[in-house]
Amino acid sequence: MSNHGTVTRQDRVTVPSPGCLLAIMAPLLAVVLAAAVLMVMYNRQESANDRNEKEALQKTATQARLYAHEVLENDEYPGEAAVRDIAEQHDGRLTSYTRSSGSLTTTVRFFAEYKDTSMFGVSYSRAHRCYSVKFRKNTGGELRETTTPLEKCGPA
Repeated sequence: MSNHGTVTRQDRVTVPSPGCLLAIMAPLLAVVLAAAVLMVMYNRQESANDRNEKEALQKTATQARLYAHEVLENDEYPGEAAVRDIAEQHDGRLTSYTRSSGSLTTTVRFFAEYKDTSMFGVSYSRAHRCYSVKFRKNTGGELRETTTPLEKCGPA
């Protein structure tokens, strides 16, 4: 009471009890912790997926080299059916075959499968690459090849 007989309002600062603070902070801490764990898991999966895709693309390059080497084993330019068979043996698909008196140019689409993981499971994806391979006879009459990866190559 005041000196004049009226009730005065007192301002008090209340401090919540430690148990109350814990009840408020525990769910927030759980959400932050869960989000951090999910972010770490996502980043690890993405890096594993990138690594798997990179290995698959390296495999397509190896397949293209093996294809070119096998075509070069012939003394003459092989026919289109033979080139198609060689491409299929190396997980490739012949998309174009152009033969002239001095050269043979082929375009082959190679693919390699790799695991693509997510929080919902594992799926298998394919890495596609097309290579243009040009075979020419050098001055000594030997076949030489030039392999060039192509920029655009669809999975179909």
